[in-house]
Amino acid sequence: MPLQSFPTHLKSILSTAHTRELRGHKQKVLTVGWSADGKKLCSGSADQIARVWTNIERTNNRDALELKAHTGEVDQLCWDPTDPERLATASLDSSVIMWDLRSADRSKTAPYIRKVQTSGENINLCWSPDGRNIAVGSKEDVVAFIDTRGGGDSRSEKKYVWHTIKNEVEINEISWNLAGDLFFMTTGQGTVRIVDFPGFKDVLDLRAHTANLYCLDFDPKGRYFATGSADALVCLWDAEEFICLRTFGTLEWPVRTISISHDGELLASGSEDRVIDISSVETGETVHTITCNAATNSIAWHPRQHLLAYAGDDVRSAMPEGNLRVFGFSESVR
Repeated sequence: MPLQSFPTHLKSILSTAHTRELRGHKQKVLTVGWSADGKKLCSGSADQIARVWTNIERTNNRDALELKAHTGEVDQLCWDPTDPERLATASLDSSVIMWDLRSADRSKTAPYIRKVQTSGENINLCWSPDGRNIAVGSKEDVVAFIDTRGGGDSRSEKKYVWHTIKNEVEINEISWNLAGDLFFMTTGQGTVRIVDFPGFKDVLDLRAHTANLYCLDFDPKGRYFATGSADALVCLWDAEEFICLRTFGTLEWPVRTISISHDGELLASGSEDRVIDISSVETGETVHTITCNAATNSIAWHPRQHLLAYAGDDVRSAMPEGNLRVFGFSESVR
C-alpha cells in the first residue's frame, strides 16, 4: 500500500499536536494506562504509589487520586476492560492489588478491595477481555491466574490464584487475544509462546525475533498484534494466521514498549532511544517522532482519541523525575 494512502488528516493532527506534562510522583514512572472509557489515566511509579488522573488537561496534581498500599515499586497496572472504575496494580512486593475507584474519599485516596499475595516479584500484568481473570508474571517466570470475583472477605490476603504456569524461559510480557481464548507470553528467546485458554494447552511457539522479545500489543479491532524486541525491531503479525505482515526498523536500541491506536491506524514504539516512533500500521512508514529526555518505560494510546500517554527514566540535575506526559493536544487546549 503506498504511503499516500495514510489518512492526511492524521498527519496534520500529529504535526501540530502538543504535549502536556503531569507531575505528582516522587520517582520515575514505570507504567501508564487508560481506563476503558478513556476518562481516567493511571500511572505507577518507583515511589510505590499509583496515581489516577481525572483531568489530564491540567498539569497540577489536584485532581489525582492516590492509591497507596504497595511496599515496593508499582511496576505494572491494568484496567478492567468491562468496568472503567476498576483497575489492578502489580508490584515488586509480591502482590497484586485490585482497586475500585468508587470507594475513593474526599482526601483523594482510595482503599483497595482485594490484595492477592503471589510467589515472587511481579513484573507483568494483564486483564482478560471478559473481566473475570487477571494474569500476573513474576521475575521467576511464573504466570499466575487470579479469579477477580473471588470469595469470602474482600479485604483478606487469601490467595485467589487458581492456576499457574512455570516457564523454563524468561517471560517479559503477557496478554490475552481479543477473543480471550488464547494467551500470549513473550520470551527471552525471541518467541511468543501461545496457549489456549482456559485449557493452557500449547498452541504455538512463534519464532518472532532474533533477540529477547520484550513487549506486545493487540490491534483494538482484532486484526493484528505487534511485538517489540531487543533486536530494535517491531513486527506486525496477522492475529489469525500468525504471519508477519511487516517490520518497523526506525529505532536503534531495544524496544521496551509498544501500543496500537484505537482505530488501528498508528503504532507507537518506545525504546532506549530518546525518541518515540509513531508509524503507519498499513505502510510501516514513520509519520511522527516524539523527542524524549530519556529511555521510555511505558506508552499507551487513549481508547477513543489520538492521545498518547508515555513515561520514562527522566533525570534532571542528577535527580530522577516522576513525570508522565500526554501527546496529542491541539493548539486550542495548549
